[in-house]
Amino acid sequence: MPLIEPHLTLSSLCYGFGYLAGVAAFCALAIHRRMDAETLLTVLAVGLACGLLGAFAVQWIVTGESGRTIIGGFATGYLGVWLYKRWKGISMETGDFFAVAMSAGEMVGRWGCYFGGCCYGRKCDLPWAIFQHGAMRHPTQIYMSIAAGIILAILLFCESRRPPIGLLFYVQGTLFCLFRFIIEFFREGDRVYHGYSAAQIGCACGALFFGSMLISLLSRTSRLPRAIEARQEKVNV
Repeated sequence: MPLIEPHLTLSSLCYGFGYLAGVAAFCALAIHRRMDAETLLTVLAVGLACGLLGAFAVQWIVTGESGRTIIGGFATGYLGVWLYKRWKGISMETGDFFAVAMSAGEMVGRWGCYFGGCCYGRKCDLPWAIFQHGAMRHPTQIYMSIAAGIILAILLFCESRRPPIGLLFYVQGTLFCLFRFIIEFFREGDRVYHGYSAAQIGCACGALFFGSMLISLLSRTSRLPRAIEARQEKVNV
């Protein structure tokens, strides 16, 4: 592949389009489910603000360098929305909307990392390697964009099957953590524990959390039809 030099204009455009893609996906799902637009847009604004601030703050705390981390943004955005909803007494489940927004936004926004030269991969001699930071490397930014696209496609398929509330959120969280854990093996960066990066440790914990919540949700929803059927049988008797 050709030489890839950092291009701030293209990078900024991709980041901007990434945020727009995320907002568009969030609103599209809200329209599809016919949800209260005013409340959802307020929650979206809180999530974006907390996520952006957290992405910069966590990056600086962990690495001591400027930049942003999507894992930190995801965690702080989730926490900010949770606290805001408790403060305002909002019972509406909003995780599914953020799930599609995160996937759509990352699918586009990761090209900003590609053109900006950040989040680059380890050295390799594969046919699709790109030249960044003085060597041929894995295009890990593209790997992550493709992974986000795959996750988004799975979420849209799940949505077409009329899933229980919350399923998209747990599916997205589980798949994001698994994909990111694998891609981290190809990324350049410090290994903090037995050859694993800090991001991988965080993703392992995240996969366990979201995976367990997903299993719990599926278990509850599978028991519900049986409970309804049992009640109907008692009434008929």
